[in-house]
Amino acid sequence: MSSEEGQVISCHSIDEWKEHFQKGLESKKLVVIDFTASWCWVCLFIEPILAEIAKKTPHVIFLKVDVDELKTVAEEYNVDAMPTFVFLKEGKQVDKVVGARKEDLQAKITELSTITA
Repeated sequence: MSSEEGQVISCHSIDEWKEHFQKGLESKKLVVIDFTASWCWVCLFIEPILAEIAKKTPHVIFLKVDVDELKTVAEEYNVDAMPTFVFLKEGKQVDKVVGARKEDLQAKITELSTITA
């Protein structure tokens, strides 16, 4: 399998979600979860921006979860608006950004990925 660094990984099943969540846990890297929906036009707008950020920050794991596909995961993180970006460190939520604000998202990723655990 090719390296997943520098890209946004879509999770389409609970098994895929658990696998990537576990990788994030073991790596001790910052994990950014993009909670999205296929019908959300704002989500589609931010998608290429997130992909660009992912390319520039290969030391961060980026996961994408469709709230309609994985409702239980969205509920677990109290996601009620799209897009919502949840930030995890060692499996624990450390922050959240709601909405497609590129500057806020970039600033939060930079801030949280430079803090050592």
